[in-house]
Amino acid sequence: MTQTETDALREELLRFQTEQEQIRRVLGQVGGSRSARRDRTVTIVFIVAISALFVVDMCRHVLGFTVPLPRLFSLQLGVLLVSLKIVWMMRNQSRVEHFQFWMLNSIEFRLTSLTKTIQSIEDRLGEEEREGMKSNL
Repeated sequence: MTQTETDALREELLRFQTEQEQIRRVLGQVGGSRSARRDRTVTIVFIVAISALFVVDMCRHVLGFTVPLPRLFSLQLGVLLVSLKIVWMMRNQSRVEHFQFWMLNSIEFRLTSLTKTIQSIEDRLGEEEREGMKSNL
C-alpha cells in the first residue's frame, strides 16, 4: 500500500468518525432521557389535574359538598386538559416524524454519494483494463 492510499484511508476514517459524532449529537438533542422525563412529568400533571377535577365533582354530587365553581366548569376544564394533552402528543409525534424524514434523507444522500464514488472507481478500472489490453497488443 502506498503512502497516498494510506493517507486517503485515514482521511476517510476521520470523515466517518466526524459523521458518527454528528449523528450522536443530533440523536441526543432530539430525544434522550430529558425528553422522556419531561413527557412523563407532563403526563403525570395531566392525570393528577383530571383526577382532582373528578374527585371534586364526585364530592359535590355524592357527598353534597359545596364547591364555589359552576357545575359544568370541571367538565369543561377536563375536556380542555385532555385536548391540550392530545395537542402535546401530536406535536411530539410530528417531531419524531420530522427526525425520521431527516435521517432517511441523509441516508439517501449518502447512498447517492457512495453510488457516484463506486461508479467513478468502476470507470477508472475500466479505463485501466482497456489501457492494459492496448499495451499487451
